[in-house]
Amino acid sequence: MDSSLPVLLDVSHSVSSENSEVNPQGSFCSSLKDTWKVERPLGNSELSYFLPSRASGVNDMYLHLGFVSPEHVVRRARVRLVWAILRIRHPLLASKVLMQGYDDVRFVFTPPQSPEDALVDADYNLEYRSSTKDELIDSYLNGSRTLSSDRLSYLIVSQGGTSLPSPPLTPRSTSPFDERESPSYNYDIMICAAHFLGDGMALHQFANDFFGLLGSEKTIAELEAQLKEELSSRWGTDSTRTAALPNALEDSFTVRPSKLRNAAEKVDFQLSQQRLVGGHSFRRQTKQPRHTIVPTVSYDPEQTKSILKRCKTHGVSISAAMFAACNIAWAKMCTEKQDLSMMMYSALNLRPYFTVKPVNDSYWFLAIGYFNVILPTFIPRSIDLSSVFWHRARVAKEQCTQAAKNRMIVSRSLLMAEERGQRARLWAKEDDERERGTFVPPPPAPPVPAADTALRTPSAALIGLSLLGNLDGIYKHGTFPTIQLHTLTTGSRQRSGGMLLFGYTFAGKLWVSLGYDINGFDKTMVEQFWGNVLQTMDELLLK
Repeated sequence: MDSSLPVLLDVSHSVSSENSEVNPQGSFCSSLKDTWKVERPLGNSELSYFLPSRASGVNDMYLHLGFVSPEHVVRRARVRLVWAILRIRHPLLASKVLMQGYDDVRFVFTPPQSPEDALVDADYNLEYRSSTKDELIDSYLNGSRTLSSDRLSYLIVSQGGTSLPSPPLTPRSTSPFDERESPSYNYDIMICAAHFLGDGMALHQFANDFFGLLGSEKTIAELEAQLKEELSSRWGTDSTRTAALPNALEDSFTVRPSKLRNAAEKVDFQLSQQRLVGGHSFRRQTKQPRHTIVPTVSYDPEQTKSILKRCKTHGVSISAAMFAACNIAWAKMCTEKQDLSMMMYSALNLRPYFTVKPVNDSYWFLAIGYFNVILPTFIPRSIDLSSVFWHRARVAKEQCTQAAKNRMIVSRSLLMAEERGQRARLWAKEDDERERGTFVPPPPAPPVPAADTALRTPSAALIGLSLLGNLDGIYKHGTFPTIQLHTLTTGSRQRSGGMLLFGYTFAGKLWVSLGYDINGFDKTMVEQFWGNVLQTMDELLLK
């Protein structure tokens, strides 16, 4: 990791305080001559993702979508225009990060001075390749980092397939693109974004909006007009007093200062953390550099309908069933510590809990908390496996519901964000000092009494689950009829020993994938677990 704390903004953009002001939403606006910028500090949640990402891009997100489209729809000029419009609409995508200290890290957005500048910026962050889906994903996950503090988002388009049948040509074209229909091809697209910009909900909503514009009936001239209008209305010279970046998570809630309330929330948070009991984890190994793979399985539409119907019959969602599938898969291979529970973690969308009005209409911001599902590890011999599975799926559903409806969810999420932010600062400082060769290890902690060690409850999580639900509720396929989406894969660059299971429905299919560092775990153990997950789904969800 680079040990310096670089100033990532050109010095020509620096301004004195007399030319600066803080708008009502808290973003810092400044101007100098014809150039102005908007900036705000990163919140604790954002810092907890940004600081670890500096070295090799840990948690940098990607969303891959495979689709069939006429060639003229995916030409660079059109894609660049759509990309530029959306980067104007969602300024964090086109921002930079300025770090001057572990407690002084800011987003900085310098609005383009003209539509031409916006197109230049979009083009610089757009790449066309001739790669397959697997090559794109492998390069992003295991190659050199695509993103940086100067490049927080990136778009890759690839035509890895051959020409596909297209509608017959008509004597006179009625295409909104003022040209005859072009051949259709299979394309792959990768939307890349740093995780501290936003979460999965933002990523998928963005993809839907991207295809909605790309596949719309708007001509190039109409898209150019839209770019000009949005740039002027959002970031024109009349907007300098009201322009703002999206709120940090911590600023999206109304906080009423109260010492008693704060003390009660901290006690509740500590007690909730003490209840997290998990005694199981995969055996790890670190002999080789990290290499992430993403084995993926999809179920055809008929199988998917059958699975969803079976889940509904048992009163659970497919998400709850996935927790149970992982639990049964591990229990089948577990030979020790069966008296200890198995713990899994997942993310919770915090947008429904916001009490502060958003400062703009961008949905690109980070808004996730975390919760855990804890299930028994053993499988009773006196009860058939199907009954055990569906019972544990219902228990998982109850725990998910309790986490979402807990009246302390906001305070717990904010305190967890604060804790994660503090840890990230400490670890980042240590990493930088090690890189510089100035790190001094802290003195050893005093020995823990044996009695205290014996009473300490283990809190290891076996695996994380990212359960995205029905993505066909987000992707409005009918609004871009010239584009047929057929494949979706998502994930992020991982740290050594990272593992995350994804489950979602898309294009009428149920998809399950396991992203993990193949060099970070006992290979046989992970393959057995993954095989057990798929076998459990086949035996208990399909039949």
